[in-house]
Amino acid sequence: MHSIKCEKHTIIQRRTYSTKQRSETCNQKYKNMKKSIGIQAFILGFLFLMITSLSAQQFELPQISTEDFHKTGVSVGGDFAIQYQMLEHYADSALIPLGTGFNLPTANFSIIADLAEGIRVNVETYLSSRHHNETWVKGGYLLIDELPFIHSEGIKRAMDLLTVKVGNMELDYGDAHYRRTDNGRATTNPFVGNYIMDAFTTAPAIEIMFRRSGWLFMGAVTTGSLRQDLVRYSDGSYTSYDAHKELGVYWKAGIDKQLHDELRTRLTVSGYHMPARNHNNSLYGGDRTGSRYYLVMKRVTDSSSDTDIKSGHTTGRWSPSTANKTNSLMVNLFTLFKGFEFFGTYEIASGNYASGDEFRFSQIGVEGLLRFGGQEQFYAGARYNLVKGNPIAASDHDRYVNRIQIGGGCFMLKSTVLKFEYVKQNYRDFITDYGEDAGFNGMMIEAAISF
Repeated sequence: MHSIKCEKHTIIQRRTYSTKQRSETCNQKYKNMKKSIGIQAFILGFLFLMITSLSAQQFELPQISTEDFHKTGVSVGGDFAIQYQMLEHYADSALIPLGTGFNLPTANFSIIADLAEGIRVNVETYLSSRHHNETWVKGGYLLIDELPFIHSEGIKRAMDLLTVKVGNMELDYGDAHYRRTDNGRATTNPFVGNYIMDAFTTAPAIEIMFRRSGWLFMGAVTTGSLRQDLVRYSDGSYTSYDAHKELGVYWKAGIDKQLHDELRTRLTVSGYHMPARNHNNSLYGGDRTGSRYYLVMKRVTDSSSDTDIKSGHTTGRWSPSTANKTNSLMVNLFTLFKGFEFFGTYEIASGNYASGDEFRFSQIGVEGLLRFGGQEQFYAGARYNLVKGNPIAASDHDRYVNRIQIGGGCFMLKSTVLKFEYVKQNYRDFITDYGEDAGFNGMMIEAAISF
C-alpha cells in the first residue's frame, strides 16, 4: 500500500497536498469518520465497518510528486474488515458441519514516510489475520522516483521515466494482485473471495520500472521465498542455503491508455521464473493471512485441527503451492467504459517440487461490474474463475475447480461500502479427496475500512 498524509492507500487516485491542506484534510476526515462510525454502529452493530471506494481502478501508483515536499514527514494508514458467512459444503466424503456467523475481524497497519524528494519508505503490519492471530510484519520497501543526492541533469531526466522499488515486499507479478483482498485491506476487491489460484507472496526483491506515454516495462530479481533460510535441519542432518544462488526473475510489459474521457484500457503480460535450485519458492503459497471462506471443504479427522481456522487457512483455494522450479505467465486485460468495468486473467504455471514431481496448472478469470447511481455509489457484477491442474504432471489425470461469484455493493460514503456476494464452487475429479460430487455455496457479507 502507498499513501501520504492521510490519503487513502487504496485503488483510488492519489492527490498531493500542502502542509496546511494536509492538516485540514486530516481533521475533516477524522470528524467524518467518527460521525460515520456512530451511524453504522447504531444500524448494524459491530458488523458494519468501512471500506474505501472501488470507483477507479489503480494499478501501479503514479510517480511521487516532489513539488510539495518540504521536510521529512510520516503518516499512518489502517485497514479493517469483517465478514458474515452463510455457507454450506458437500461431498461424497465426510465434511465437518458448518454454522453461520462472523469471521475473525482482520486489520492492517501501515507507516509511510517521505524521506526526501521522490523517496518514500513503507512498512506494513498485519494486526490480526486468520493464520496468525497475533501482530506481525507483512513487509516493507523503499520507493525511489528521484535521486536528489545526485546532482546530474542526465540522472534527473532518467528518473523522470524510472521507478525503483526495493525491499521485502509484495511482488508485482501480474495485475490480479491489485484486485485481491489482503487481510484487512478488502478495498481492492469488488467481491469477497480472491482467485482460486492466488499468485501472491512477499519476498526480498528489487524492481525497476520504466514508464512513458502509457507504456510500462518492469524487470525484477527476487529470492521468491516468503521464508529466508540460512540453514535447515531435517532427519538428523543440516542443509545450508545461499540466497544468491537461488535468485529468480519476474517481469511485466504492457500499455495503459486513457483513450478518451470515458474509455480506459490496460493490457499487460507478466512472467515469473524461478530455477530448480530454489528450495522454497512461495509464489503460490505465500499468503499467510488466509482465505475468506472459513473452514469450507474440511474433512472429518476427529481432531481439534478440524475446526481451527489457522489449520488449512487457504480453504477454498487450489494451486501448485510452495515449489522449487516455477515458470508462470499471466495476461491481464482491464477496460473501463463509462460505468462498465471488465477485468480478465489468463495464467499458466509449470514446474517441479523438491520430490522431483512436476506440476502444471492453468487459470481463467473473467469479471464484469456495472456501477450506477448519481455518483456511481452502487455496483453489481459477476466473476467466473476456472482452474485446471495436475499436481503430478506425469499422470494424465487433470482436476478442475470452478467458481461463480455474483455480488454487489453500496457506498454510504466515498470511503464506506458494504459488499454482498453469492458464491458457488465445484470440484471435479477430486476422487480421493472428496469423491464424485463436491463443492460449497452460499452468501457472504463483508464490510471494511481503509484510510
